[in-house]
Amino acid sequence: MKDILLITPPFTQLNTPYPATAYLKGFLNTKDISAYQADLGIDVINTIFCKEGLQKVFAEAKRQNNFTDENVIRIYALRQAYLNTIDDVVSFLQGHNTTVARLICSEQYLPQASRFNQIQDIEWAFGAMGIQDKAKYLATMYLEDIADFIKGCVDSNFGFSRYAERLGMSANSFDELYTALQSEQSFVDSFTLPLIERLVNEHQPKLVCFSVPFPGNLYSAFRCAQHIKQMNADIKIAMGGGFPNTELRSITDVRVFEFFDYITLDDGELPIEILMSNILNPRKQNPNHHLYKRTFLLENNEVVYNDFSLRKDYQQIDLGTPDYSDLHLDAYISVIEMANPMHSLWSDGRWNKLTMAHGCYWGKCTFCDVSLDYIKNYQPVAAKVLVDRMEEMVEQTGERGFHFVDEAAPPALMRDLAIEILRRGLQVRWWTNIRFEKSFTADLCRLLQASGCIAVSGGLEVASNRLLELIQKGVTVEQVARVANHFTESGIMVHAYLMYAYPTQTIQETVDSLEMVRQLFEIGVVQSGFWHQFAMTAHSPVGMDPEAFGVIAHPQDISFADNEVAFTDKTGIDHDKFSYGLKKSLYNYMHGVCFEFDLQEWFDFKIPETTIKADFIHRCIDQTTFTELRPSSLLLWTGTIGHTSIVDDKMEFAIYNKQASQLVKMDKEIGEWLLKILPEFTVQLDSLNNLKYFQEQYELAHSDFLQFWYDRPMESVKRLGLLVL
Repeated sequence: MKDILLITPPFTQLNTPYPATAYLKGFLNTKDISAYQADLGIDVINTIFCKEGLQKVFAEAKRQNNFTDENVIRIYALRQAYLNTIDDVVSFLQGHNTTVARLICSEQYLPQASRFNQIQDIEWAFGAMGIQDKAKYLATMYLEDIADFIKGCVDSNFGFSRYAERLGMSANSFDELYTALQSEQSFVDSFTLPLIERLVNEHQPKLVCFSVPFPGNLYSAFRCAQHIKQMNADIKIAMGGGFPNTELRSITDVRVFEFFDYITLDDGELPIEILMSNILNPRKQNPNHHLYKRTFLLENNEVVYNDFSLRKDYQQIDLGTPDYSDLHLDAYISVIEMANPMHSLWSDGRWNKLTMAHGCYWGKCTFCDVSLDYIKNYQPVAAKVLVDRMEEMVEQTGERGFHFVDEAAPPALMRDLAIEILRRGLQVRWWTNIRFEKSFTADLCRLLQASGCIAVSGGLEVASNRLLELIQKGVTVEQVARVANHFTESGIMVHAYLMYAYPTQTIQETVDSLEMVRQLFEIGVVQSGFWHQFAMTAHSPVGMDPEAFGVIAHPQDISFADNEVAFTDKTGIDHDKFSYGLKKSLYNYMHGVCFEFDLQEWFDFKIPETTIKADFIHRCIDQTTFTELRPSSLLLWTGTIGHTSIVDDKMEFAIYNKQASQLVKMDKEIGEWLLKILPEFTVQLDSLNNLKYFQEQYELAHSDFLQFWYDRPMESVKRLGLLVL
């Protein structure tokens, strides 16, 4: 028996667990509250995508006789080929059967339907990536064909990373979702509900907590909760996570509480602890008069919000290490949906999830939900604690890959994290989301790469300085270009989030943004990107004061979900028509082609010529800016000294790092001093010395520090291993 059952309903990710339940279980461990967690999404996927599951799929398709187009007819005709290959393909994608890659790449093994039509030159796309990635890509297309079949003639709500998402998106009213829940079970429900029933029977929980991060998890959460209530009405059920945190803050519909007893907002640790305490210690005379933390519940047939507990939320350092036990880590499926190495990070490989800091240290972007706790409540975690947790998770999961899921990882904390990783000799690889801060110097990027950082993603957004200022992004296009170049030159991939249709954005600004994006990819300082259209949310500065940003809001009556707000931009520009051209051009740029195309070729309507000079980004990167020496800057020696020799009054020594080596020649006395002091700046020291100390020690024995510091031999030393941080 367990006190709490933590559930992620279908569907989130195929390749790695969504981290919310692991975070909660790690916290509950510190309170001696027993919990079991399950990711129903991956369990359902593996129950469907196997030989037995596909037999049910094809039998259901025959029963419904809903063969609507040539593609589903083809797949049904080839059903035996799918049944013969499905187990081997899924096993390969789970990392258990790597030798089948060559068979998959033969292109004679897998049955092929419409998804394979998009493959025009797979050797061009994957020639440098190897046979395993090519096989993953082909196997992904194979699974997508099956998913299209399920969606087309078995269950129209199916999707790998979402289920019945339409029912949860901008659902101001609960009516449509409630009607769906009164209908007969769907085909996917027939796989999901036996799994939740088995979990409840096995663990006999007092409280079941559903983490619902996205609209595509909402229907399944309600359906599972409904099933549990039918099994045992005494089991208490709660919902939390990203969807209620952003969408359900104005909920009034009492029908929701036919399914859930509680809906909690924001950080779930303390609300769940208090829920559990109240359940274990019921007040028989009036159970509704418990004190709760940020919790909706039903009282006298009315939805009430109870935030009467005076207890303060836990600090991040007190939440414990995320616990991935119970989850079937070997069952996750790595897929490659497009030939882009950065995009594959989201869908390929197993990543332990951690957070460097709760909230966002910037917290000013006007399109962002800066009024909500997950953004505004900034709390960093000490680097030593983070690396302690990393070591614990490597021991538990066997995985050395980490995705830090921060809103924006703080540069200073990233520096300290990297130093601590290097100090312990921990061999990991990691990636995270950033702001393109000017503090990401070339040296800091080299340090991050040395510690295992492989990629960063960050918001360039509108690629227009006027709009970046309106957004209060705190960066300029020029700064983004230089920072992206620092990351790229250090060997860290860069993904840029791109936005169009921001309030007051003109057609000219959209065209100019595209030109700057084209140049960033042509030069090679950004390797991956994604355009998304601006959406106004109720909790952002734009949503809270639309008039100030030149838009007219169209509010709806809210009884259920309240997040995205319909609006009209006073400019009257139809931004929707830019979507296809922006995304098509970006797809080609990411593959390194079509840079010579005139921007007009991406659109079937007339656009103005760009006003951006053809060498704008190149000049941004080449622009040399004098960096003032800061005495407080840390110095870190990461290189290795090889052989030394002395001829007359000159010393010659070799410096090695992992990528290069170089002979350095300088005055004998200065060289001897330098080789003697460098060990005082190695990562093995408990605390690093700074530039001020280095300068003081130099000036005790020599003179004119600046000439020494900027002299050619010292530039070589800095380039090959002496980092200024």
